[in-house]
Amino acid sequence: MIHFSDPILTCKEAVAFEEAYFGGDLKKTWEAIKQAGSGIGYAVLKDYLECGNLYSVTHVLTLVGKGHNGADALIAASILAREIPSVKIDVVFVFGERSLKPLARKAWVQLQQTNQVNVSSCEEKNLKHAYSVVLDGVFGASFRGAIPDEVLKLFQKVDALKIDLRAAVDLPSGLNLAGAFKADFTYATGCVKTELLGCVNAGRIRYIDLAFFNACEVVGQGTQRVLKKQILSPLTSLRPSHSDKRTYGHLFIVGGSMRYPGAVLMAVKSALRSGVGLVTAFIPEPLVPSYAAAAPEAMWVGMPVDKKTGGMTKLGFGKIKSLWNNATSLVVGPGMGSSEETLKLLKEIFKSVKVPCVIDADALQKSLIELLSTPTILTPHYGEFNRIAGRNELRDLSSKSGATVILKGPYTRIMSLDGNTYVSTYGGPVLARGGSGDMLAGLVGGIVAQFPNDLTLAAAQAVVLHGVASDLLAQTVGQTAIQITELANYYSKALRSVNSV
Repeated sequence: MIHFSDPILTCKEAVAFEEAYFGGDLKKTWEAIKQAGSGIGYAVLKDYLECGNLYSVTHVLTLVGKGHNGADALIAASILAREIPSVKIDVVFVFGERSLKPLARKAWVQLQQTNQVNVSSCEEKNLKHAYSVVLDGVFGASFRGAIPDEVLKLFQKVDALKIDLRAAVDLPSGLNLAGAFKADFTYATGCVKTELLGCVNAGRIRYIDLAFFNACEVVGQGTQRVLKKQILSPLTSLRPSHSDKRTYGHLFIVGGSMRYPGAVLMAVKSALRSGVGLVTAFIPEPLVPSYAAAAPEAMWVGMPVDKKTGGMTKLGFGKIKSLWNNATSLVVGPGMGSSEETLKLLKEIFKSVKVPCVIDADALQKSLIELLSTPTILTPHYGEFNRIAGRNELRDLSSKSGATVILKGPYTRIMSLDGNTYVSTYGGPVLARGGSGDMLAGLVGGIVAQFPNDLTLAAAQAVVLHGVASDLLAQTVGQTAIQITELANYYSKALRSVNSV
């Protein structure tokens, strides 16, 4: 099991765990509420940067239920009021102010004390037409049954407003029910709930870690675990003074074709930022001069090309075979195409490779994967997964192939041979671009080259680093006007952020 990961619990399990954890201790519960609300507040400030700057945050609407979710939302609003003193905060007590439980009332008092001038309770009929942020703190994990009509009416009205960022506390109120709150981000407090994964109203998931599992281990009924950014800590440590380039591994990358020339260059540029000592890339011969100029840190080996298809041929296998002893990991697939001649080359590679492999893109073929007898990471997106897995589940593909599987998606899942599925909630729509997967493949391969004895950990570190870097990129320049190759410039920033709030 990977360190720096926490169990994902069902709502029922989470409620039972928190009841046992707090044991009715209101002081302990209040401290957790303050920590959760503060975490949400600061996370919202960061996430808002993907759509604007903090000067744009002028009005915040806070929807408050009766209990702890409402308290969390009020504390989060306190953070926004403190960090942006000019912001105006409207608070709607969905079931009336008198319905507030003691800790929610305490959080309301704290918000008023933070900014007495710009904080006010508000009735539904007095909502403004636009808000910078809406905080949903109506229902929590213990909510059951149908959404009350008055709440449905409120959500319908809120849904029609002009809102920059819609934030749900722990869970979007109503989850997948018709008329539920629709969030852009859901800030899961204490633990990520199983019901969030795949919830159409959750938006992107942020995990607000309250250190519940530092002193105890709760597995729950499943084997899903959420990855924490601290998994990158080993990559931030000082390196030994007496080391050289061979200390940090030698990655081979086989990829590219005349039809898809860019993918392998992106994989190489990403790998060069992974910390790996050496990178050798085997690419179509005509591409070598320009690629050597674009990334001179790598060694480029030209391979013969089939004139009809533009893909590499089996005739170049001898070049790879003669250098096998230098490699500590291999990435194969980006931009290779799937011509008959290229498949012949791939078969020779897969039959002879002895180092850990990262199989990506066009190399993700069921007949080829069956040839491998070395530790392997597969990196499919959903289309490629369906091609190689058929009707099998993620766990089945991993167990049958003997490979660690990175299934890329809105939240990326890593199926490990230890039986656990590790979920990364980092990253977002900024990654919905051609080349994103090539960048990840190069990063995975570079980390595996350095640490070839724990493929699950290397896969998890690469996925989290890739995701955190994309969040930082979006928070710096927005989601739209970027090139995916810019992502590599943010790997170092992502590592630097590991110990920040």
